[in-house]
Amino acid sequence: MNSITKIVPQQAKLLDKDQQFVWHPYSSLSAPIPAYEVVSADGVYLQLADGRRLIDGMSSWWCTIHGYNHPVLNAAAKSQIDKVSHVMFGGITHAPAVELCEKLVAITPDGLDKVFLSDSGSVAVEVAIKMAFQYWISQGQPQKSKLLTLRRGYHGDTFAAMSVCDPETGMHHMFEQVVTKHYFAPAPQISVNESWDEEDIAEFSNMIATKKDQLAAVILEPIVQGAGGMRFYSPDYLRRVRELCDQHNVLLIADEIATGFGRSGKLFACEWADISPDIMCLGKAITGGYMTLAATLCSDKVSRGICEGEAGCFMHGPTFMGNPLACAVACASIDLLLSDDWQGNVQRIETGLKTQLAPFTELDAVAEIRVLGAIGVIEMKQPVDLADIQKRFVDAGIWVRPFGKLVYVMPPYIISDQELTTLITGIYTVLTQ
Repeated sequence: MNSITKIVPQQAKLLDKDQQFVWHPYSSLSAPIPAYEVVSADGVYLQLADGRRLIDGMSSWWCTIHGYNHPVLNAAAKSQIDKVSHVMFGGITHAPAVELCEKLVAITPDGLDKVFLSDSGSVAVEVAIKMAFQYWISQGQPQKSKLLTLRRGYHGDTFAAMSVCDPETGMHHMFEQVVTKHYFAPAPQISVNESWDEEDIAEFSNMIATKKDQLAAVILEPIVQGAGGMRFYSPDYLRRVRELCDQHNVLLIADEIATGFGRSGKLFACEWADISPDIMCLGKAITGGYMTLAATLCSDKVSRGICEGEAGCFMHGPTFMGNPLACAVACASIDLLLSDDWQGNVQRIETGLKTQLAPFTELDAVAEIRVLGAIGVIEMKQPVDLADIQKRFVDAGIWVRPFGKLVYVMPPYIISDQELTTLITGIYTVLTQ
């Protein structure tokens, strides 16, 4: 457990101003939860202003896969910033963007040949949905304007993304009256390593067959349903979705923002089912957590279908699209990932999580333990008190950010076995208090 250093006046003043002026994500201004000031970060550690040092079990919402302050990524950022940090992407190109798009096409599933860059995961989803709609408009089938997705899913916080998040139990259910209405199939029930039963996809199969004339696309998170519940489902389900989309002339959008770049144990989660979507969304770990950047990849069929339509182009263009600084860091991050034994590290983390989380099943408050790749999930029987449990985790020297009933970890791939043990031991200590 970290020793607690007394908060100095300067730090107290900053925290007071934070509460006065700053609105943090998913936070209440009427009942604010205290924030913790980070002054530096290195490897898997966050250094707090009060002297405490925390092992980050969250990879800063799943993106800092190489850890913090990595010399290779630092060098890429420093080199690029002396050349050009930003330039508009309309009518202008540059080496970092071209190199990044070439790399993404090379490492993603076959058939994803074109890359549209943006600046956040939610926007990547917006772009994917817009691509699907414009594709069918360009094909003279504007009636194909609905989406089919899965319950328990999460795709982002912007409006099109919210419209395909779970409409009842998801964090955006309160917007049900103002978002576009789409179709929701039951969440898959068969897990990754369980025997396949066609009944698991029966309702989805019926829905896509009966709604095919209205459906532009199916959108889902392959294999791992992330912020909607941290659930893992069978590759056979994903494989059958691909087959049904082909059968009924519906596009398939794979949201790999959380799973891309190795998190599930495959470089991309679609590889679990050996399928390629028509459109794929990437974000989070694309720059190793250094810069905000996202990408939406699509097939030649989709890109040509859009550009040969009435508009003659895809009707979208973010201001910071193709930011050179972010693209340069992303190129370095991908090279770093592929040159390292990322698969061995993720497998090592998975083994450690399975072993060390097993005793949690004996705790009365725990409902279920789930592990896949570098993802460990402790589902509680009741929602946790975030303010209380967050303080306890910090006092234990770890940074873990639960939501609802879920206490989960997605550590950086560089975490050592000893650091992983410290992380899981800290969680166990807090949950047994």
